[in-house]
Amino acid sequence: MKEQITNFLESLTAERRLLPNTLAAYKNDLRQFEEYLNARGASPVAVADVTGPADQGVNGRIGGQGRTNGDGTSGHPDASGEPLALSREAVAGFFISLRDDKGYSAATVARKMAAVKSLFQHLFRQGLIPHNPAAELGSPHVRKPLPRAISVSDVDRLIHEADKRGSAEGLRDRAMLHLLYATGMRVTELVSLNVDDLNLEGRAVRCVGRASRVRQLPIEARASRALRDYLERGRPRLLRIGKGGETEQAALFLNHRGQRLTRQGFWLVMKALARDSGVTDDVTPHTLRHSFATHRLRDGLTLSRLRELLGHANISTTQIYTQVSAEPLRPLLSESRRIEDRPLVASGGRDRR
Repeated sequence: MKEQITNFLESLTAERRLLPNTLAAYKNDLRQFEEYLNARGASPVAVADVTGPADQGVNGRIGGQGRTNGDGTSGHPDASGEPLALSREAVAGFFISLRDDKGYSAATVARKMAAVKSLFQHLFRQGLIPHNPAAELGSPHVRKPLPRAISVSDVDRLIHEADKRGSAEGLRDRAMLHLLYATGMRVTELVSLNVDDLNLEGRAVRCVGRASRVRQLPIEARASRALRDYLERGRPRLLRIGKGGETEQAALFLNHRGQRLTRQGFWLVMKALARDSGVTDDVTPHTLRHSFATHRLRDGLTLSRLRELLGHANISTTQIYTQVSAEPLRPLLSESRRIEDRPLVASGGRDRR
């Protein structure tokens, strides 16, 4: 099984150009499926003479005359000594165990099902199995939750807390928070930025998103000043000088070891800012992306323009933000800031009651 999974993951890397995080999720889900099968002595690859339909036999095995376990897996070889084919019930048993034994949510089960189904589709297309045991399996109904945005006043408190920090790390955190809320970029995009992606004179940043799509995002004045402050007073203190006196680190945002800050590192930064600012909602970096989108729509930004800023491939993904209930907006900062003649944050409105 391990070899089939490895080959499948390699094909995903070559053909679909998945992000590292997505690829890691596929790998973890399929390894869990492999462990489930190994514990039951099952093999995902059928022998060459298997010709029966997917639901043939009492247990729904894909052919073979050997004995099956109660969960549909084949723990014994057939007369040729080859492992018997994997049944539909065995695959379904994995999903049931995720729900009933592991207690996973419907969304998590659906994600793992998608990974396993993709694996079997690949094996079938490659001719490694005569039938796809996962082809007719449904998926749990998952109601997609609405994006969760925090209020403008809570964003204000986070930024105010970040503005109080004067250490090198504090200047970095302040710049990242301002940039994240000013652009709505994904946290992976944020930590992947290099110094040369910034154009502070033109108040823009070059962002490489999913499927290597590049977009130029405008930066409002307050975020631009926070970035310049970090570049002048914070980042030089985080840089580590090489043996030859060179500083080859191209990453914009560095950790205390002079290396690129990770997604997990910035997640911890956000948790600390939320705690110290007194924001009680569960705040993650993606919460600020949702908040940016929700607040900008309430400010009058068009859906098509928001789609461009967020880097969505399809506008239907952006439309979900029209369903998010947001408070009446007020000025977040004292200055007036605009993107293409539209305020970056709202003007007017009331505080949350």
